[in-house]
Amino acid sequence: MASARARLGGPVVGTEAPIDRATHAVLRAATLELVEAEARRHFPTVLHAGVPGRAARHCDDPHTADPGLRADLVLALLRHASALAPRPYLWLTRPGELSTHDEDLRWLGPAAWATSALGTHTPLVVVTRRGWFDPVSGVRREWRRLRRRA
Repeated sequence: MASARARLGGPVVGTEAPIDRATHAVLRAATLELVEAEARRHFPTVLHAGVPGRAARHCDDPHTADPGLRADLVLALLRHASALAPRPYLWLTRPGELSTHDEDLRWLGPAAWATSALGTHTPLVVVTRRGWFDPVSGVRREWRRLRRRA
């Protein structure tokens, strides 16, 4: 999504299609975890680093608008997540549709800075009850009714 890149003022790396099986499995599990764990219609935005079931989390405070603080939070979460999973992922869970929201854009720049500071390629992906998407590249996956596989 070129407009997201332009607003961030620099190159931001996104998820590239086609995605590999491991990434698909992790993001499907993250979506399923949200569907099963969050029954409320409105819930806070949460930043996750790691893999579903073994992730460090930060519940977003909408009053924390400082990008530097957000970058420090992402950096700390990714460092902690590297002890939890060999290849940590970074995702944001929030209510709403699979389209870019202001909350997503508030985390994109700090996430890009933190991942580049660590020298990793860990794009930020947004997860809702309907699926997941990358606000930078536009790569997405949606489900009508997501259920746990037998």
